[in-house]
Amino acid sequence: MSKTPRILPIVPRTVEVLAYPAAQLLDVTGPLQVFATVNQLRTTPGLAPPYATRVVAQGGGGVTSSAGLCLLADPLPEGAGPDTLLVAGGPGVGAAAADAGLLAWLRARAEAARRVASVCTGAFLLAEAGLLDGRRATTHWAHCAALARRYPAIRVEPDPIFVRDGAVWSSAGVTAGIDLALALVEADLGRTVALAAARQLVMFLKRPGGQAQFSAALSSQLAEDRWGALHAWMTARLAAPIRLEAMAAEAGMSPRSFSRHYTAETGTTPARALERLRVEAAARLLAETRLPVKRICRRCGFAAEETMRRAFLRVLAVGPREYRARFGG
Repeated sequence: MSKTPRILPIVPRTVEVLAYPAAQLLDVTGPLQVFATVNQLRTTPGLAPPYATRVVAQGGGGVTSSAGLCLLADPLPEGAGPDTLLVAGGPGVGAAAADAGLLAWLRARAEAARRVASVCTGAFLLAEAGLLDGRRATTHWAHCAALARRYPAIRVEPDPIFVRDGAVWSSAGVTAGIDLALALVEADLGRTVALAAARQLVMFLKRPGGQAQFSAALSSQLAEDRWGALHAWMTARLAAPIRLEAMAAEAGMSPRSFSRHYTAETGTTPARALERLRVEAAARLLAETRLPVKRICRRCGFAAEETMRRAFLRVLAVGPREYRARFGG
């Protein structure tokens, strides 16, 4: 039996995008273009478009983005809340998060909205307002460790392109805001509409893999400086077998104590950390050289190509050959 089609809303869903000085331009315009594209594709005589969007900022008027382009914003609205409140990230997020008046408005506005979302480092603004406490969230891969360290009440997930926890959504960096907006459209109007918009924008509706595949240094996500020397020692020996006892000895601990402390402080086991380091090294060789996959496999310490393929799928959610096809020079 065919499913009952979704009905377009008679009243548009309002989307407010919060900007501030030095907000990332694409964090603002990327999601806005998704909603605008849906409006263009779903124009129906007699019905309002699905979305009504506006950029808002403290004081309104011109707001200069991180790219130097000035955005024309409305003043921070009061009264009835929007359907969706979306917070951009960018270099100016630190100053924005230090503004007590803006944070107070954000808390009140989020409570009045049906759902709240952040793009990239906009998660820091939601976090400072207390809106991510006890929730799962993500941000740009380069800032996940800082978000987790600064706000321990948040369960930071460094790999997803976007995360939904109830009525609160967050996305990875920059272009991931487009992925997030497409997911919001799919939740509102169904897969068919979201897929049509993705095709129009020449985008994946759901891009394959997570954001770890775009990270330039996966090992930096593993731990703080305490384990940096150990990671360097491991990286220099990837081609050879590295046993837990050898790692523990290098760290100056017994195997049991080392395993307990390492797992508690990094959130991953020594074995998984070694796997990530091997994947990182292999990914770099795949992207920067023309070495055969079999040789890369041996150089990085994988027992077989299938072992390396499974490790890539666990860590990056893409296989080695697909990774090379995307990122190879």
